[in-house]
Amino acid sequence: MGYNARNAIASRIYRNAAMFGPEIIGIILLGALAWLWYDSLKAREAAVRTARAACVAEGLMLLDDTVAISNLKPVRDDDGRLTLQRAYDFEFSDTGNNRLPGSVVLRGHRVILLNVGSHAAPEVRTLH
Repeated sequence: MGYNARNAIASRIYRNAAMFGPEIIGIILLGALAWLWYDSLKAREAAVRTARAACVAEGLMLLDDTVAISNLKPVRDDDGRLTLQRAYDFEFSDTGNNRLPGSVVLRGHRVILLNVGSHAAPEVRTLH
């Protein structure tokens, strides 16, 4: 095999290998987006469970039975690893006639802050 034939074969192999680069990068990006979507669903479920439990514990009503993401950012956890911190907002009611804001902050899937604000305790009547 001559020098030119080897160069032609080598250039075809290199050209074919170079064409797979964008496809591989695209597959990696799609995989990362799928992971972010799945991880966000799990974090959202944890935020809904936390908001629901807090409302039950305080005698409040979680309105719409849902949370909405308000912030997403990368942060370092206690061990120094990079993780996502998500803040979710929700609405609750203490009387059934109003909508009050609350929030849940998760680092990874761990709740680090829960805020149901200050609200008047519901009036308790005792019958004599």
